[in-house]
Amino acid sequence: MNAKRAYVQTARAAAAAQTRQRILDATAALVRQQASVEIHLNDVADSAGVSVQTVLRHFGSRDGLFEAAAAHVVQQAAAERRSPVGDLEAAVHSLFDQYERWGEVMLRLLAQETRDPKAYAVTEQGRGLHRAWVGEVFAPMLATQPSDAREAATDLLVIATDLYTWKLLTRDRRLPRELAEARVRHLITAILGA
Repeated sequence: MNAKRAYVQTARAAAAAQTRQRILDATAALVRQQASVEIHLNDVADSAGVSVQTVLRHFGSRDGLFEAAAAHVVQQAAAERRSPVGDLEAAVHSLFDQYERWGEVMLRLLAQETRDPKAYAVTEQGRGLHRAWVGEVFAPMLATQPSDAREAATDLLVIATDLYTWKLLTRDRRLPRELAEARVRHLITAILGA
């Protein structure tokens, strides 16, 4: 009897985890589709194939859902960006992949951050993620810099690989992606003195 009960509890926990994941994925998809953090629980529930009550049971409130979804998206972004440490070409390529997928949404959230605390929470997490990514991916090159120059080099690498740099090159200048990536790699090598 105990084995059957444990199996049922394990199955319920797995189903609950899958439901939670569907809700988070639906929320992220709606934010991306609408390019706004102003999503409605009914839309999330419909998209996830659950009731609003189920959403609230998992996250407590709309704000709780949004906080969990923001953390989920940042975690996904970190995984998408993962590149071999020290591999400049792979790093820039994965970064551009992410910007192509999420760039327009991220730009809209940045435009909303001064008037919407939820948008600011997402963009602030994104800034932290980006700086940590720069520090990790370019660690071997940064290690060759004099210690007093590493912070400045990191700042410059953050700028060279920033969303706005991508926007300036691909959207404003309308450069083909290959050329835009080459320009970013050129900036990086100039910063690192390589």
